[in-house]
Amino acid sequence: MLLLVAQGWRDHDDADALRHDPAMRLAVSSSAGLTPLTGEAGLASQPTLSRFTAMLARPENLTVLREVALELAGRNLRSENGGERRTRITLDVDSLPVEVHGHQPKAEWNGHYRARIYHPLITSIAETGDMLDARLRPGNVGTADGALDVNLDVVDRAEASLCRITHVRIDAGFPSGALLAGLEARGVHHVARLRANPALGRLAEPHMKRPSGRRPTEPRLWTHELEYQAANWDEPRRIVLVVKERPDGLLLDRFFLVTSISRFQMNGLDLLAHYRQRGKAEGHMGELMDVLAPTLSSTNRPKTHLRGKKPKTAAPAVDAFTCNEVRLLIGMLAYQVMHVARRAMARATGSAWSLRRLRERVLRAGARLVISARRMALILAEAAAPFWAAIWPHIQRLRAASP
Repeated sequence: MLLLVAQGWRDHDDADALRHDPAMRLAVSSSAGLTPLTGEAGLASQPTLSRFTAMLARPENLTVLREVALELAGRNLRSENGGERRTRITLDVDSLPVEVHGHQPKAEWNGHYRARIYHPLITSIAETGDMLDARLRPGNVGTADGALDVNLDVVDRAEASLCRITHVRIDAGFPSGALLAGLEARGVHHVARLRANPALGRLAEPHMKRPSGRRPTEPRLWTHELEYQAANWDEPRRIVLVVKERPDGLLLDRFFLVTSISRFQMNGLDLLAHYRQRGKAEGHMGELMDVLAPTLSSTNRPKTHLRGKKPKTAAPAVDAFTCNEVRLLIGMLAYQVMHVARRAMARATGSAWSLRRLRERVLRAGARLVISARRMALILAEAAAPFWAAIWPHIQRLRAASP
């Protein structure tokens, strides 16, 4: 299933066309010799994949899917760090809209996005591009709904496998008093953008002026240290005011960051640079939705006829919402597999690779299968063979990075 999604076969119906593809049968089999090619049954069909998705939607299997996602990232990070966990990583937690068409369970109209959507939470690492977790949520929930539980769960699993210290980076939709206090109670440092309000505006007003001297050609920015306690916060917190010049105007722009990191650990400008890494996380989520494009189309459709006849018994109900969460996680796992390959290609070739380029140049390569006696050789297309020769040693190193 992961190979289908990674190669761009998004719908379960696509599996029927590839059931007897020799390269696909070899890729997914652990059997030796010609055994993968001699069976008559072929690979899984569309109904089999649908039943398999329903099996994965069971709570115990959904937990394993999440563990696999984080372990894929862990092997990638450990292989790039001499087999060791990293000292520190920063988790980027964000929501995104997934527009649906039809009557998928819990897909709701969202007034902010002005569409009928699901509203999942995605956890990733901006600096490395790894995806760690995805939680499907109804379309009408707020950005921060359930975020504390997700944060703490991923932090626990990340510190057990990926790193020693975990920070969290979030945007302006998340920093409620409960979430910030919950992270701080667990000793997890955070940085978040704050929505502007009149109280913050009054704090910022004395600092909304330029330094003395002639204005340079390039726009400048400054940071100022403040302290602020919102109505639903249990204590004051460090605020960094960021003031920016407009390229073509006399007025100044501003925004606010809240953090549990002290100014002695990270000054205002360094904190701003650290927060701005979030832009990379948004780019990676864009790749997930654009290149992998998970189809969240599962819904309960009771069959009135089966093979031309009315069914004798009603089919057991399927949790279509959880099936859609499985599809989202499968898309994220396929992203992570491609991302590991993309990073390996970048190291091998010395140039950057997008997921789309990786798919078109490497994963969708043509090949010729030559069978002689009981030996076979898969001869890759001339255009793709150098890429596979370059990437294979890097992929093999992932085995050594297993815990």
